[in-house]
Amino acid sequence: MRLVAITVAGAALFLWPFTGLGLPGAAAAAAVSIGCVAALVAVETMSRRLDTRGLAVIAAIAALDSALRLALVTGLGGFSPMFLLILCAGYTMGAEFGFLCGATALLVSALVTAGVGPWLPYEMIAAGWVGAAAGLAGTGRRGRSPQARDIVALALVGIGAGFAYGAVMDTWDWTFFRGAAGVGYVPGLDAATTALRFGRFYLATSLVYDSFRAAGNAVLVVLVGAPILAALVRLRRRHTLVIEDAPAAVAAVSGATNRRW
Repeated sequence: MRLVAITVAGAALFLWPFTGLGLPGAAAAAAVSIGCVAALVAVETMSRRLDTRGLAVIAAIAALDSALRLALVTGLGGFSPMFLLILCAGYTMGAEFGFLCGATALLVSALVTAGVGPWLPYEMIAAGWVGAAAGLAGTGRRGRSPQARDIVALALVGIGAGFAYGAVMDTWDWTFFRGAAGVGYVPGLDAATTALRFGRFYLATSLVYDSFRAAGNAVLVVLVGAPILAALVRLRRRHTLVIEDAPAAVAAVSGATNRRW
C-alpha cells in the first residue's frame, strides 16, 4: 500500500500533460517527488523496515552511482551504468528499498554532476520505479544466493525498465516541442489525440535512444550482476535479525541433544 500511494502520486505527475493543461509548476513537481521519498523513508523507518544500516546502504549506492554518472555524464546513446546498482538493490532488498535507492541515486548524482533542473523531480520518480520494478521481480528470491534464473529475470527487468524510463521521461521533454507537426504537444486537445501525438513523438525521437539503455542494462546485469547480487544478499543476511518462537527454539535444541545421545 505504501508503494501504491507513491506510484499514484508519481503517475499523476507524469500524466498531467494528457489533461491538456500542460506541465505542473516546477515547485509542485519538486514537492511531489521529494514528498514521496520523505514519506516513504518516514513510514519505513517507523515500521522498523528501514534502520540506520539500510540508510547507510542507500547512501553508499547513491555515492557509487554518482561516481558512475560523473564518469559518463551524458551516457552512451541512452545507456548509463548507474541503473545497474538500482536494479540489483531493488531485486535483493525489496520494492520499497529499490524505490528509495533509485530516487536518492538520481538526486545525489544530479547534485554531483550539476544536473539539477526542472527535470530532476521526474527523474527521481522514474528511477525509483526502476528499483521498485526490480524489487517486485525479486519477490520470493530475496535472501537466496543468485542463480542463473535470477540473472535472466533481472536482465529482462533491465530491458523493460530501459524503455519504460525513457517513455515516462519523454512526457516531460515532449511538452517543450509545442506545435511540432503531428508530434508536438498541443494544450487543450482531448486525451486520445494527445496520446496519439505522444506515441508518434516517442517513436520518432526516443525509441532507438532508449534501446541503448535497455540493451546496456541487460549486458551489465549478465556480465557483473551475479557478484553484485551475491554481495547484497550477504549484506542482507548479516543485517537481518530473525526472532524465533522460544518454545520452538527450545524444542529444536532438545531434539538435537536427544539425537546426539
